[in-house]
Amino acid sequence: MSIAAKFEIPYTRFLDEDAAPTQELPAFAKNADTMIALYRMMVLTRTFDKKAIALQRTGKMGTYPSSLGQEAVSVAMGSAMKPEDVLFPYYREYGAQFWRGVTMTEILLYWGGDERGMNYSGPRKDFPICVPIASHGPHAVGVAFAMQFRQEKRAAVYVCGEGATSKGDFYETVNAAGAWKLPLVIVVNNNQWAISVPRSAQTGAETIAQKAIAGGIAGEQVDGNDIVALRHRMDLALEEARNGGGATLIEAITYRLCDHTTADDATRYRPKEEVDKHWQIEPVARLKKYMSAQGWWDDAKEDALAKQCSDEIDKAVQKYLDTPAQPPETMFDHMFASLPHDLAKQREYLLSRKK
Repeated sequence: MSIAAKFEIPYTRFLDEDAAPTQELPAFAKNADTMIALYRMMVLTRTFDKKAIALQRTGKMGTYPSSLGQEAVSVAMGSAMKPEDVLFPYYREYGAQFWRGVTMTEILLYWGGDERGMNYSGPRKDFPICVPIASHGPHAVGVAFAMQFRQEKRAAVYVCGEGATSKGDFYETVNAAGAWKLPLVIVVNNNQWAISVPRSAQTGAETIAQKAIAGGIAGEQVDGNDIVALRHRMDLALEEARNGGGATLIEAITYRLCDHTTADDATRYRPKEEVDKHWQIEPVARLKKYMSAQGWWDDAKEDALAKQCSDEIDKAVQKYLDTPAQPPETMFDHMFASLPHDLAKQREYLLSRKK
């Protein structure tokens, strides 16, 4: 018997669990302003997250999925993308969305049941939050194909959780990306839990990244709690995509420190000891420790940032609370360019009942 092919999955980390460099850092990681901007967005995202959960718990918003412990993944993506790139988020990518211009009020409106929240004031061509698992992958393929067909130096970024990689939509996405050499970056947020199903029960694959191999695209793992590694690998993957080099799958190894959503209680299926262990290596504290070691950060700056974030979030929340509710007939207004006859009749009936 001979060997038909061999494959390897590379793993990247620049800052270890104690925030000590493991190798020569990329140039951006040596720039104080760049790293402070990344840290600020991670802190803003985490502070927003806490406030959003409080709004849900007090009946002022609907079910909300937290991104606690996964902030580095979304902030790295958002900061690496260019305005002309297109983001296909699932429901934990607030850091990327804020970086790209989506407002906090818009995110709150969406989870409050108001579809106007996905009519972004910022990145007009980014796609809305996708709650169905993995189904936005084929949409990303279509947009990436259009970019390629038009010979545009742009990239699509499709984000999902590791549970989504067990779905057919995901495999179709990977296969099309490889067959057509699309300008697509697939980011898998491997937070170890697909609701209550642990990583070990989701797939027999040794890594999630190796699922790229079957589609003929590059696959790699990155320490998802190391924003330096994530940003560096995103930069390279996006440049490869924009310049005709094809697609890349990045598996970001992180951990969901929160419940799956506010409708979940993770204590029913997840041991406290496991969660406590991962709190010791979470991304915000790691970056703060690195910046402090460089002399870029101190307690006074931390206190000032906390107040700034709190004030910014309070204004966004108040704007959300002050937004008048949509009239019920608007449920018909955002699905079709031209409303089908049966739905038009239903809309007319609803309006007649209001008179």
